[in-house]
Amino acid sequence: MLNPDIVGRTFTGATAFAVTQESITEFCQAIGEPNFEIAPPTYSIKISLAESEALLKESGLDWTRVVHGDQRFEIHRPVIAGDQLICSSTIENARVVAGNEIVTVRSDLHNQSELVASSWSTLVVRA
Repeated sequence: MLNPDIVGRTFTGATAFAVTQESITEFCQAIGEPNFEIAPPTYSIKISLAESEALLKESGLDWTRVVHGDQRFEIHRPVIAGDQLICSSTIENARVVAGNEIVTVRSDLHNQSELVASSWSTLVVRA
């Protein structure tokens, strides 16, 4: 069971993720994206997943019962090679619906003080 006091908790990564052209190209090739100039919106998950997992693990989430419910992105500008991105993940919502726990995590990617992208992941912990 998730701790109900987790809503509002934030975990910020200690080090910046250095975006390289090679990592963008590899990601684009993996998903079949022909434009290698900028990172696709889903590239942000490559950066934010570790912080989100760390935050949720310490909050008592049982990963063996998790299914992905929803994903949403807000892109303020494209991620490009040379960015040094710091990720902060915040638990925005946690609730129980029909015995299942549903948690929403927002992850923000900053290049210095500039907000580059935000993503929201909604996870369902099956009863």
